Amino acid sequence: MSTTDFDVIVVGAGAGGLFTGARLAHQGYKTLVVERLPKVGGRASTTDIDGFKVNDGAIVIEAGGITQETFAELGIPWEIREPSVPILYRIKGKDVDVTGGGWGFLLSKLTRQGAKLVSGLGAARNDSGLPEDELSTDDWVRKYTDNEGVRGIFRNMCASIFAVSSTELPARVFLTYFTRKSAFKRFGFHPEGTIGVWRALAANIEGNGGEVWCSAQVNRITLDDDGRANGIVVVRDGETQTISSRAVISDVGPAATLDLVGHDVFPDDYQALIKRLDRPCAMIAINFASQERVVEAPGMLSFASTKRMAYVANFTDVCPEMAPPGWNLYVATSVPEPAIGDFDEAAEIELLREDLRANFPGFDERVRELSVTITRDGWPPQRAVAGFDMPHDTPIPGLWNVGDGVKEYANGGTTACAETAGIVVGKAVALLGSPA
Repeated sequence: MSTTDFDVIVVGAGAGGLFTGARLAHQGYKTLVVERLPKVGGRASTTDIDGFKVNDGAIVIEAGGITQETFAELGIPWEIREPSVPILYRIKGKDVDVTGGGWGFLLSKLTRQGAKLVSGLGAARNDSGLPEDELSTDDWVRKYTDNEGVRGIFRNMCASIFAVSSTELPARVFLTYFTRKSAFKRFGFHPEGTIGVWRALAANIEGNGGEVWCSAQVNRITLDDDGRANGIVVVRDGETQTISSRAVISDVGPAATLDLVGHDVFPDDYQALIKRLDRPCAMIAINFASQERVVEAPGMLSFASTKRMAYVANFTDVCPEMAPPGWNLYVATSVPEPAIGDFDEAAEIELLREDLRANFPGFDERVRELSVTITRDGWPPQRAVAGFDMPHDTPIPGLWNVGDGVKEYANGGTTACAETAGIVVGKAVALLGSPA
């Protein structure tokens, strides 16, 4: 057993962990980020398949928000490339650009009742206009219209941003996001795949005196005699090490954090809270490539009428480096029914393939399928459904959670991870004081 001392140890090099580690190292804290996988990024990383940079989870990176602001604050070059038209909507067989037209223009393409929905969205800008949490997004839409195209648009928006269906997402969450949050108006892709974002953060941590260990399995978060988090036990290169620190921040989700510390040291009410709110959701992605252009949208193509498919992303219009020369790279995603709980994987994959065949004639003959990715259970796109998130704080002094399981209300994805990192680092700095 060997011992090394750090100010803060971050368990997990996913989006939340790397944003956290980079902020801490930038402020002068001796920081260690530990990751069990051989690469950074976690569920938002990238895998090379025959020269194609295939994203494992997170498809796009939001621009103009807290992620880009964090990069500017840390002095990291911003290499996200934004498509000229971020998103098109396939409505009645036509790909429609609603840039600048907003909700009114989009909904008017689907139903004469669009004005009523726009009015409902406007009312949600005031607290009194927000529905109760028990009302689902789909039920809220049906208050105004039963138009299947409108319901499809809302269903696929919920799937794209929150990784659940409109029947599983509270309308209050959806409306808060689209009336008060960023609403993903700007986004883009990294030429290395999404892992390029995380590599840049990891390099920044190391450039500021921190360390990032990959292929290192944390077996336990340790506590001192006063019950304060004071380090980890980790297996690295076949050697078990005890690493001490002044604080520990976990990016592996609150439920997994409980396991690493030991349930017996947590109060019963906290354990019950985590058990109740630990609701991982699921998503399916088919990564495919073609030598001829299959998808005309320069960024993302969303749909009003599909069985499951939420959107298709076109990477190589703005990032040709993500594929071998002469190839186009795409991904199609769907959320299964149900997204929370068990589902028939084979049937859900086939429904996504059926949507691809219906929207892109000759699909099977025109493309090369690279992989099918299913994120679920202990490896979900989101560890908690938006609106049912767990707390950052734990009953253990010096121990916090970051990441998609402890999002702020009505946020999602890697943007939410960046936000939680800023909040938790503020709490850690307040407790720790100056770097050791």
